[in-house]
Amino acid sequence: MNESASEALNRKDPALSAPTPVRLGQGERFDASTDVVIVGFGGAGVTAALEARANGAAVIALDRLEGGGATAISGGIVYAGGGTSIQKQAKVEDDVEAMFQYLKLETQGIVSEETLRDFCEQSASNLEWLSSHGVPFEASLCPYKTSYPTDDYYLYYSGNESFAPYTDVAKPAPRGHRAKGKGLPGENFYKPLRESALRAGVELRELSRVTALVVDSSENVIGVEVHSVEDKLQGALMRRIYRLAMALRNYAPNVSRSLYARLGEMEERHGVRRLIEAKRGVILSAGGFIYNRAMVEHYAPAYRPGMPLGTIGDDGLGIRLGESVDGLADNMSRVSAWRFINPPEAFTRGILVNKKGERYVNEMLYGAAVGEAMVERNGGKAILIIDEPMRKLAREQCKPGRAQWFQRGPALLNLWFNRKEARTLGELAALINVPREALEASVAAYNAGVESGKDAFGKPASQLQKIEKGPFHAIDCSIDSKRFPCPTLTLGGLVVDEASGAVLDRDRQPIPGLYAAGRNAIGICSRQYVSGLSLADCVYSGRRAGRAAAKNSP
Repeated sequence: MNESASEALNRKDPALSAPTPVRLGQGERFDASTDVVIVGFGGAGVTAALEARANGAAVIALDRLEGGGATAISGGIVYAGGGTSIQKQAKVEDDVEAMFQYLKLETQGIVSEETLRDFCEQSASNLEWLSSHGVPFEASLCPYKTSYPTDDYYLYYSGNESFAPYTDVAKPAPRGHRAKGKGLPGENFYKPLRESALRAGVELRELSRVTALVVDSSENVIGVEVHSVEDKLQGALMRRIYRLAMALRNYAPNVSRSLYARLGEMEERHGVRRLIEAKRGVILSAGGFIYNRAMVEHYAPAYRPGMPLGTIGDDGLGIRLGESVDGLADNMSRVSAWRFINPPEAFTRGILVNKKGERYVNEMLYGAAVGEAMVERNGGKAILIIDEPMRKLAREQCKPGRAQWFQRGPALLNLWFNRKEARTLGELAALINVPREALEASVAAYNAGVESGKDAFGKPASQLQKIEKGPFHAIDCSIDSKRFPCPTLTLGGLVVDEASGAVLDRDRQPIPGLYAAGRNAIGICSRQYVSGLSLADCVYSGRRAGRAAAKNSP
C-alpha cells in the first residue's frame, strides 16, 4: 500500500494523520462479530443502521460519545421537494425538475447529474420514510424570507431559491422542512430515528472511539479496533463533562476546550481495546473535521478564524480512517461559513463592503453564499453599512416574537457593542479604516439602484432602501469578528461510488468492505450548503450505504 496523504502529514502533526490499520496477529481474534459496523451514530449513522437492519443485516453501531452528533444539536432542517406531502398540505407547488435545476446551480457538479436527479426523485419518499420512523413535520408555511423561522412555522425557503440567477432556471418553492419542536429541534429529528433503530435490533455502544480499521491480507476491510469506556462510573462522569462542554462551547470556548481535552485524557486512560468483526462492511459516518483545528488550519486556513459548528466528535477521524486504507479524500478545503445577517431583516437593506469599501454580494442571499463571497473573494472581510432608519427598524425587529432568541441576541449585541457610528459616510470610512471615496461610491451606486428599482447584485426591489439619513453605522461581520462569531463546518470527505457509497481508493476503485456516508463522504452538499441539505444528504447517503453494505456478500 502506498503512503497516504495523511500518513505523510503525520510527520508534521499527529492530528492530521491516518491511524495505521490493524492486521490480526498470531493468536489474536475478534471480541465480537456482526454483519455491519457503523462508525458514528449521528444522522447518517442512524439512517444507515436502520436501512441495514431493514435489509436483514445485524448491526453494531459505535459512537465516541452519546450518539446524535451535529444532527442532534442542529435546526432539524431537511431539504426536501418535488412535491412532498408537507408541501402539498401547505398548497405549495413543486416538482422534481424544478428542484433538480435549482440544486444543479448550488451543487456545481460535485456529484453527477444522474445522482443529483436520483436525490431529487427520492426526496419526497425519503421524507415519508423519516415520518414513518416518527420524525415530526408540519405544513405551516413561513410567509417571509428568513435564515430560520420562529416556532410558528415549519416549512420555509431555506436556500437561495427566490433570487437570481436561480429564478432564471427554476420555479422557486420552499423546501426547508423543519422537524416540529421549539428553538433548534435537531433532537426531535434524531431521537425518533435512534429509538426506531434500537427497537429494530441495532446494538449501540456509546463512549466507544474507533481507533483503526482491521484489514486482511488482501487489504479488505474486515472490522474495526475500538477503545470503549466500560467502567460505569467513569462513563457517567464523561457524559456529564461532555454535556457541560457542549453547553459552554459558544459562550466560554476556552473552558469548553479544556473539558474536551479532559475527555480525551479519560478516553486514553479508561478505554478498553476491542476488535469487532464486520462480515459485510464498515460504514464511516463520523461527521466532518471542524473540531480538528489542525486539519482546518492545514486544509482551509482562511476559515480557521471561524467558530466551529458541531461537536467534539467532528474531528475528522472517519475521513482519516478511510485514508488509512488508501481511501481518496477530496474537497477538503471546502468549508461553509454561515454569515447570516437576517434577522433582523433591516440589516439586509444595507450593504456589505470589504476593506476596500467595495460592495460585493446580494445581502439577501443565504448565509453560506454570503460567507463564501466574504472568505473566498474578499479576504474574510465584511462590514455592514446601514443608516439611522435601518438601525431603528432593526431594533424594532429584535423584539420577542419576531425572531428566535438565538437570532435576536446576536443582533442586539451587534447593535450595542459591535457598531461604529459617524455623522457622515466620510467620517465612518475613517472609523472603519476603508477608503472614503470607495465607500461613498458604493453607497451612491446602491442608492442609484434603489431609485431605478434594479439592484446591481440582484437584491429584490422590495428589500431596497436608500442609505441616506445619518448618523451612519458600521457593523463588523468579518469571519474573525470578535463580537459577531461566524459558524463554520467542513464539507469535504472521502470519495465514494455514487451508486453504493463504497469508499474509492486513489485509483478510484472501491475498497472492499468500506463505505462512507454523511460528512465523511463527498455528497450533495460538499460544494455548497443551504439549510437542510446536509441532513437530507445524511438520509440519502446513509440509506444508500446501509443498503449496499447489508447486501454485500460475506
